[in-house]
Parts: sequence; structure tokens; C-alpha cells
Amino acid sequence: MEVLFYLYLVPILYLLFKIWKWVDERRDKECYIIDYQGYKPTDDRKVSTEMSGVLIVRNKTLGLNEYQFLLKAIVGSGIGEETYAPRIMFSSSPRGYENPTLQDGILEMEEFFQDSIEKLLSRSGVSPREIDILVVNISMLAVVPSLSSRIINHYKMREDIKVFNLTGMGCSASLISVDIVQNIFKTYKNKLALVVTSESLSPNWYSGNDKSMILANCLFRSGGCVMLLSNKRSLKHRAMFKLKCLVRTHHGYRDESYECCIQREDEQGRLGFHLAKNLPKAATRALVDNLREISPKILPIRELLRFALTLFVRKVINNNSQKGSSEKSNNVKAGINFRTGVDHFCIHTGGKAVIDGIGFSLDLTESDLEPSRMTLHRFGNTSASSLWYVLAYMEAKKRLKKGDRVFMISFGAGFKCNSCLWEVVRDLDGNNGGNVWKDFIDSYPPESLTNPFMEKYGWIQNEDTTTFKIPDEYKHLI
Repeated sequence: MEVLFYLYLVPILYLLFKIWKWVDERRDKECYIIDYQGYKPTDDRKVSTEMSGVLIVRNKTLGLNEYQFLLKAIVGSGIGEETYAPRIMFSSSPRGYENPTLQDGILEMEEFFQDSIEKLLSRSGVSPREIDILVVNISMLAVVPSLSSRIINHYKMREDIKVFNLTGMGCSASLISVDIVQNIFKTYKNKLALVVTSESLSPNWYSGNDKSMILANCLFRSGGCVMLLSNKRSLKHRAMFKLKCLVRTHHGYRDESYECCIQREDEQGRLGFHLAKNLPKAATRALVDNLREISPKILPIRELLRFALTLFVRKVINNNSQKGSSEKSNNVKAGINFRTGVDHFCIHTGGKAVIDGIGFSLDLTESDLEPSRMTLHRFGNTSASSLWYVLAYMEAKKRLKKGDRVFMISFGAGFKCNSCLWEVVRDLDGNNGGNVWKDFIDSYPPESLTNPFMEKYGWIQNEDTTTFKIPDEYKHLI
């Protein structure tokens, strides 16, 4: 009997050991956000209503038609008058704002790097030489040496650091950076990663009159974020979020999607960012494909079954209706209830239409959309870093509690839609020293998001192209 006992005991112990080892290895592959630091430029870079008028009028290529177009765009953009522009736009010399140099773009990025990275490392108590992985994503600025090399040189990081420098990835680049880090974490244990995300606007501020390109000037603003990620078990108690899953969707194989959001030169050779009319259609197509893949990963089975049953019933009813009547039946939006698996939504602040569109598609409430609307109003579209301003708003409002699940959705040129789900590891009270909202969160949401552009410049709508003249107060800018 004793021999028989050991014959059974050995395989059982071996099986338990293998299970323990599998669970132990999975723990080392987790991806945690230890801390993050948003970037708030100095107040002298705020784009007020008055400053917006200055930026528009001093562009000599614009006429009344363009003024009217820009007024309509900015009034409906959802952007307020406390957003930030690159420092070069406040230059009094035409040589500065009309002919930006490579150095202008570099200085813009270095100002962000040295402010945000310094604060994050200091607050977290991490030495630059402890960083094992560095991922930098700045889409519209490629320099030699790379921006990542400039960071390594400035902070004297280790010679064996793993470095990734991403360009051309667009507004969804920060989640691509996170995806790179989590894949490295699956192979290497006990690592610290620094993700740096921003956009260089200095060399990409459009000075022509192509409406599809001047629209970008109304939406994009300066910003950035730095994140410290780790798979160290010893840092788990300090972590803020744990990555549950991440899905990337790329429609670059579709010509209409590839060309709807692209950096190019206009007919006069002026560099800018073209936003095509079919952009909403391309974004919708990418979003649908992305949600189709991530939904089974983040939603409970009961909701997936309910949704499948609803679609089946609708299909049967529609087929029967078409057989008995020549009239088309009205489509009623069934939708899938993402709130069954998600507590908070971080939506890319690409514009008011983007937020409205995703809100409608996912049946979200105004409370769900509030963080994204407020971020768009206060900071504008800060490209790949916009998601982290939205997250910071939720934290500052003390909405994030332990166990909550945060869903991020972003879009980018290519055309791409990337999404991920984070789990809040501990209660966040909004007292994070790096929260960019902490000094003015009590004033949000404001009573009205209506910006004063129409009130100040609405008279342009009634002007006639044959008699229109620049007002005297702006003539010195021409």
C-alpha cells in the first residue's frame, strides 16, 4: 500500500508543481502602470480666442472663405481657449512661424522631455539607470540621432537599454508603445519600461489655404505624457493599473483608409496634415473590426449570447418584413452593452464628432463621455497622449476604484484603431502629484462648453467677399 501511495503522490506533486510554475510565470508577465506624468505647457503658450484670431489673420494665404470655414470648424470643434500651441507660433517674426526649422521641433520635444520625465522619475524614486526599456513615439518628427537617443544621452541611461523609436504611427501610437512593452515583458522578468508619447507640431503647423489641411490647425494642440511600466512583482503594490488585454486593428491595405489621414504638401509645397471627408467612414470601419475582436475578451459570456440572440431575432424579423411588404423596415439600434464588462471609457479626443460617434455606437451616457469631452475642451487633440489626459481626468474626479475596468479606444493614421482594457489595482484618490488636472479640476465640467469664437468673430459670416477688408486692429499683423 505504501508503494502504491507514493506512485500516486509523485505525479500529483509534479502536476501541482507545473501548475504553480505556470501561475508563477504568468505573474512575471503582467504589465503594470506604476505611475504616469502628463505634460502641461506654460501659460504663455495658451491659444486664447484672441490668439486664434492672430494666428489666422497673419496667414496671408487665407481669404474670407477660409475665415468662414475656420470659424465654423472651431466653433463646432468642442475645443476651448485654454489649449496650448508650440512656442514658435507665438513668435513675432514671420521667419519663425512661417519657416520653422528642425531645431524648433527638437526644442519643443526637449522642453516636454525634460519637464515630464524629470518629474516622473523624481516622484517614483526611480533612477534613469534603472530603466530597462525605453519606447518613444513622436509621429511627425524624425531626427538623427533619434529622440530616444537624446533622452538616453540627457539622463545617462544604461548602455544595454532596449530602445524603440516610433514615427509615423499617428494618434494611436501610445497603445502601440504599450503593446511593445507588454510583449517584451512576456520574455524578460523584473523589468522597468519608460514610454514617452507626444507630437511635434512646430514643423507641421500648416500655413497654406487647403481646407482639408488647415482643419488640423483647429484640432491639434501641444501635450504629452510619460508612463512608467513594470512586470516586477515587488512593485505590484505601488501599481495603479494592470493591462488586461490590447487589440490593434490596421486597415492600411485599404487605399481609402490609407489616404484619409496623411501628411503631405499642398500645391504650393507647404507641408501639412490632410484630413479627408471619408475619415469618419474609415474610422467607423476600423472601430467595428476592432470591437469585433476585443469584445469576446472583455465582456461576459451572457452579454455576448444576448447580443448574438438579438441579432438573430432582428435578422428573422427583417426577412419576414421584407417578404410581406415592399417597404424597408426601420433599423433599430440593438448594440452590445459594454458596461457589462467596462466601468470607464477613455475615448481619443480626435474631435467632437469622434466622441459623439463612439458614444452613439456604444450607447454611452453623457457621464461616460464627460472625461473625453472635458479633455478635448481643456487640452484639445494632443494626438497619442490624449488618452492619458482623459484617464487623468477620471483619476482627478476620484472615479477610479480598485477593481474598476477602464477601456481605451484610439484612432491613428494608417488607418488604425487600437484599444485596450486596464484594471485599476488600487483606489485612486486623485492626489497623484503628476495629475495635470489637479489645479483646476474643481471648475470642471463648466456650465457650458460653448467657446467664445462665434461671439467674437461671428460677424465674419455676414461679410461679402467683394467688400471684405481686414479690420484695422489686425492690419499690423499682415
